[in-house]
Amino acid sequence: MTSAFPRGAAFAAAIALFTGTAFAAGLPLGITEVDNAGLPDVGDEWLTENPYRDAGHDVWVRAIEVGESAFTQNCARCHGLGAISGGLAPDLRMLQAADYDDEWFTERFQQGMTQGGITKMPAFADVLSQKTAWAIRTYIETRPDDQAVLTESAALKDLRDELDQWAKGEGTPDDEAMKTKLDDIATRIPTLSGAPVADSVAFHAASQLDGTPASYGKAAETLTVGLSVHN
Repeated sequence: MTSAFPRGAAFAAAIALFTGTAFAAGLPLGITEVDNAGLPDVGDEWLTENPYRDAGHDVWVRAIEVGESAFTQNCARCHGLGAISGGLAPDLRMLQAADYDDEWFTERFQQGMTQGGITKMPAFADVLSQKTAWAIRTYIETRPDDQAVLTESAALKDLRDELDQWAKGEGTPDDEAMKTKLDDIATRIPTLSGAPVADSVAFHAASQLDGTPASYGKAAETLTVGLSVHN
């Protein structure tokens, strides 16, 4: 099987162009391990397939949480917040959620990339654990198609405003109806990786509702922050 993700010489050139500039400009690397408690151990030998992809809902959700933290702290400076590339670094959301791109990911994560004796991408395996690596992979592959989010932005803003009212004690809260509306929108927001479920703002906000004003405020904030990333 082949991947739609641009690998090989073209991909290496794209990384060299962007990260080479970042290192040359003297930007601090500052790679930081994160709290990955709650993720199943994966052993000492590096795997070639994402162990968290089909490990059950709770593990999947925790992997996304850990992956988001690790990606934001260590990867976003080159690959963009939310893994949305600014155009210079490769768009990692295009990596397919399949074993062949898992294998490519883990190899590049472990070894990094050098060119002419100059580090263009660090070897993250020296400082980040395999658990964190696969959490990052899970986070990347569940990123939503930002254009699909934009298409749904008006409807999501309306729901955000309604949730904000509920959080203030106004209106008549109806959790089930709200979850249904958010879930319906979530089904229309795909991933770019081919993963079956996108951790979109709609999906995430729906999961936060528990019938309390605090949860309404939290879900409204999730929608506000999430929509700002995609605008």
